[in-house]
Amino acid sequence: MATENRSDTFDIGGEDTVHRLGFGAMRLTGEEIIGPPDDEDEARDVLQRATDLGVDFIDTADSYGPAVSERLIGEALAPYDDAFVATKGGLWRDDRDAAWPRCGEPGYLRNAILGSLDRLRTDEIDLYQFHRPDPEVDYEESVNTFAEFKDEGKVNHVGVSNVSVEQLETARDVVEIATVQNQYNIGDREHEAVLEYCEDHDIGFIPWAPLGSGELDGLDEVAANHDATEYQVGLAWLLQHSPVMLPIPGTSSVDHLEENVAASEIDLTDDEIATIEG
Repeated sequence: MATENRSDTFDIGGEDTVHRLGFGAMRLTGEEIIGPPDDEDEARDVLQRATDLGVDFIDTADSYGPAVSERLIGEALAPYDDAFVATKGGLWRDDRDAAWPRCGEPGYLRNAILGSLDRLRTDEIDLYQFHRPDPEVDYEESVNTFAEFKDEGKVNHVGVSNVSVEQLETARDVVEIATVQNQYNIGDREHEAVLEYCEDHDIGFIPWAPLGSGELDGLDEVAANHDATEYQVGLAWLLQHSPVMLPIPGTSSVDHLEENVAASEIDLTDDEIATIEG
């Protein structure tokens, strides 16, 4: 069995231990990630069930809704006795076309974090991530604002998202970086170099769109071997691919949540991994 990367936990920033399979709260909103979900009670039930199942790493962003996902998390889980909550700032929304414009201006980010603190019902955010570099603002200037938030006690850990190795190194020159969140899944491993850098420096790697790989040759056969779905195999592969990997599959359904969590119990063999990656 390929078990070398099967530790169930990771220490974010070297100090906060979380189970590596987390929950992404982007889908606890309306269509196009705009507005509230059809059933807010169900959304809160999903969050509470996640923590009941031992999922203690919850990821969101102020732009999900916007504001909706953070509000629901605050309502369902605060004061976070059983959860480590990560959120992001640096994108805003335009409901006319469901766009995600970037804004890395320090003043905007300061306004953004105040809203996040309020909606999450906390005085300190566990992990605050710069959502995406803004080409109109010097990257180091934006990251320095996150460093200030940490110095001021507004956040405990700082993360970056959608970055290259060069941008990650620039950020690390400004502030300790606990996590990186880039798109990554079986079918899209463009950021393998970033993942390897994270492994070398004990930085958590949060793959967004962890199930965005689509159909892959051999995945159905591997799934049948484990009486599992292809999505469960995709999550199991992520967990075994790297010890710093922190997948955050999202769903608005309790049944789907339970199915995702069960993926952490799947142990893929070396031959199965070779089939998946082949």
